Amino acid sequence: MTTHVFLEPIMVIAIAGCGLMAGLFFVFSVAVMQALSQLSPAEGLNAMQSINRTILNSVFLTVFFGTAIVCLGLIVCSLGQRQPGWQWAIAGASTYLVGGFVVTATRNVPMNNQLEQFSEPSPRAIEYWHTYQSLWTRWNHVRTIASASAVVMLVISLL
Repeated sequence: MTTHVFLEPIMVIAIAGCGLMAGLFFVFSVAVMQALSQLSPAEGLNAMQSINRTILNSVFLTVFFGTAIVCLGLIVCSLGQRQPGWQWAIAGASTYLVGGFVVTATRNVPMNNQLEQFSEPSPRAIEYWHTYQSLWTRWNHVRTIASASAVVMLVISLL
């Protein structure tokens, strides 16, 4: 088996995964969070809690973690094989890992976990909701841009 035969399917899977994640993050940035901000704080908070619980399903988790694993594999293979475009492949995979995966794990998920602590709308919950909306959405923009940029760099690596 030649290295191209092995590397190209990994690249295509990474592109698809990064693209799916970019799309998901994009929809949250341009629609979901804006829609939630039009609800009362209590309704918005409850709706986001429901979304956060619902999204933790096998399809999402497979794409989210699977893309990270494929990107790690792509970095290792690219470093070892140094096929044409390997630098773009490493840049794209790294961009998803840092901007999509790590930001999610270190920024958005902890904020989601904190949001989950509020079972009733209280002044403290409402205050957190306002902070949450602003900060969570900013970090989501980072995830969106990183994941979309990863797609572009990975496609360039194939050219």
